Amino acid sequence: MVRFGIVSKIIGQLLFLEAGMMLVCLVMAVCYGEDDVMAFLVSMALTTGGGVALRYLGRNAGNELNRREAYLVVALIWVVFCAFGMLPLLISGYVPSVTDAFFETMSGFTTTGATIIDDVEHLPHTILFWRSLTHWIGGLGIVFFTIAILPSVVGGSIKVFAAESTGPLKSKMHPRLSTDAKWIWMVYLVITAACVLSFNLAGMGLFDSVCFSMSIAGTGGFATYNDSLAHFGSPAIEYIATVFQVLAGMNFTLIYVVLFKGQVKKLFADSEFKLFCWVIALSTALIAYFLVSRSGYGLEEAVRYALFQTVTFITTTGMFTDDAGSWPHFTWVVLGFCMFIGSCAGSTSGGFKCIRGVMVLKIIRNEFRQILHPNAVLPIKINRQNIQMGHVPSLLAFFVTYILICLFAATVIILSGVDDTNSITIALSSISNVGPALGKTIGPTMSWASLPEGVKWLCSLLMLIGRLEIMTVLVLFTRGFWKEN
Repeated sequence: MVRFGIVSKIIGQLLFLEAGMMLVCLVMAVCYGEDDVMAFLVSMALTTGGGVALRYLGRNAGNELNRREAYLVVALIWVVFCAFGMLPLLISGYVPSVTDAFFETMSGFTTTGATIIDDVEHLPHTILFWRSLTHWIGGLGIVFFTIAILPSVVGGSIKVFAAESTGPLKSKMHPRLSTDAKWIWMVYLVITAACVLSFNLAGMGLFDSVCFSMSIAGTGGFATYNDSLAHFGSPAIEYIATVFQVLAGMNFTLIYVVLFKGQVKKLFADSEFKLFCWVIALSTALIAYFLVSRSGYGLEEAVRYALFQTVTFITTTGMFTDDAGSWPHFTWVVLGFCMFIGSCAGSTSGGFKCIRGVMVLKIIRNEFRQILHPNAVLPIKINRQNIQMGHVPSLLAFFVTYILICLFAATVIILSGVDDTNSITIALSSISNVGPALGKTIGPTMSWASLPEGVKWLCSLLMLIGRLEIMTVLVLFTRGFWKEN
């Protein structure tokens, strides 16, 4: 049976963290002296009040979550964070619609990066910073962030981590989960800081460097300019962004092993990382070929644009340096596959994940071998470790559910009046947390403001489902979840 007292208590405590984030933004707003000071002051007060109220409701609750409560906490905290996180946009008047404000905030925290704001350049500095900060906090996970800095706040940390983490296989570096979380956040901080420094050295201003770096480290897509990184017209900045997007799309545990343990060989022996690199290389080569042969691009320019767009789609970051909507349609197929497959498990990216791709390929290979050797016992090995057969049905269930949700959502969007190509890529982009769509009506460089309100709420739900890897959210709608036994 679910004990709502402990759920309320933990969500209330986590809201104090969001209020703290708003306090940082309030200080920034005062420093810049723009018109969003009152918006952050009121938002912080309301968020703190919400935290106090929920904390009071759970005042008599214990500290240890069971599995059902862990899944409920993880799903609800993302919704609650978005509900309070949209307040600065609403109160400031820059996004007056509740639907649009919730969509924008959900897109931020889930690191999707799709926006309904047509002109982000008229926003004050602190609102721009807040959008990027939602990416950065949501990148590794709201609850995971809490486990790293305040492990005592979340009872049953392992259960919560299982509900929020990405990928089918969970790897640990230390016996204590809070120690794991601290080291992974250390990797995250190093990537972010290095990105800020690199952008700044390449000629980008400090404010833009911080905002873009938080978006890239969290593999979101929010930018401080309408034309994203294309605004700078700098190949150096584009290559730097490409490198850090790749790093953000890698398994952070693997990065930790390489950086802090010096075990570089593990990087090139990792099956998931190798598939990740192969997909990037082949996709870049195919797109560059079509840009040179069909669109008249120069070789260096074609490779640079192709590499950037491939990386930004496969890492589900969603920034742009060129309008991929005007490219040959075959490149859309390649980019669509990148949107689907995603990057590595244990990263800040969305999508199906390369580790699941590796598992699918090995299962297919074993099926062919089984035809030739019917009595053979053929284990699935990844990085020389046997994968339990129980993971195979889970993989199949995840894959089928992923596809069915995409098809259902695309059908609903088509029925709402959106064209076929856009509908399919909007559904795929939302559930994979990518951001841009592919089409003429809503292309990679356009906002989603023209979508009907109902579609925006559907996309918000898809973003949440995709960020929490489907089953964490859908299990809440099953009858068995709410049974006492």
